[in-house]
Amino acid sequence: MVTLPPSVQLFVATTPVDGRRGFDALSLYVQSQLQLDALSGHLFGFFNRRRDVASVLFWDRTGFVLWRKRLERGCFHLPEKLRSALQHVVIEAAELSLILEGIDLRGARQRTPPLASSHRTNSDDKVVTNSGSLPLARSRAQW
Repeated sequence: MVTLPPSVQLFVATTPVDGRRGFDALSLYVQSQLQLDALSGHLFGFFNRRRDVASVLFWDRTGFVLWRKRLERGCFHLPEKLRSALQHVVIEAAELSLILEGIDLRGARQRTPPLASSHRTNSDDKVVTNSGSLPLARSRAQW
């Protein structure tokens, strides 16, 4: 799993890009087509037309870094939002990691995490307070 600081965004181009492009061509593409600053420290992801090559470009304060993955068989399954009419979309690093692992995200949805406080509501919308040291017990239906 890729871990990024909260200030770093991951932009993915929605238009296929030649998988043979290098540092200079991809950084020029970021500036001219995506209208973004390639030296910003953000990550920029690209897929080729056959979706068997993925490239990620970023600037690390001393130079460009280009990470590339080519599948020997099959293709990357891209979520619907990467097939939009926009020039690029912003995705989470965890989502990119799943795509690069070959996981098909169609039909997948992100669960809403439970509340962080010790006050929970039960099915009757009554507040349940955890005043002791034992954790609150909840049935599967309540999660």
